[in-house]
Amino acid sequence: MSGINDRQKAFENKFAHDQDLKFRAEARRNKLLGLWVASQLGKDGEAADAYAKEVVASDFEEAGDEDVFRKVRGDLTAGGVTISDEAIRTKMVDLLGEAIEQVQTK
Repeated sequence: MSGINDRQKAFENKFAHDQDLKFRAEARRNKLLGLWVASQLGKDGEAADAYAKEVVASDFEEAGDEDVFRKVRGDLTAGGVTISDEAIRTKMVDLLGEAIEQVQTK
């Protein structure tokens, strides 16, 4: 009976670990996205870092990536920067891959 309990505990631990990695990778992706958008808006240094934190915080509005997308889409539009929705979404996917690599190597 303890073998079943051990196996269940191992699955629970793996699930918790995977969820933690997913959360950290998405947060890292959002920071990288925020820094990229900040550069498109002409921000650098502390202003870029502050903007990246805003993008990370925007992810807590609802489940999924749409809240982050709306934030950066709105800010780019307000800043007069023309980048297609497809280009933003592609950048989000690319940066998620980069973020996963960064999180896994730490």
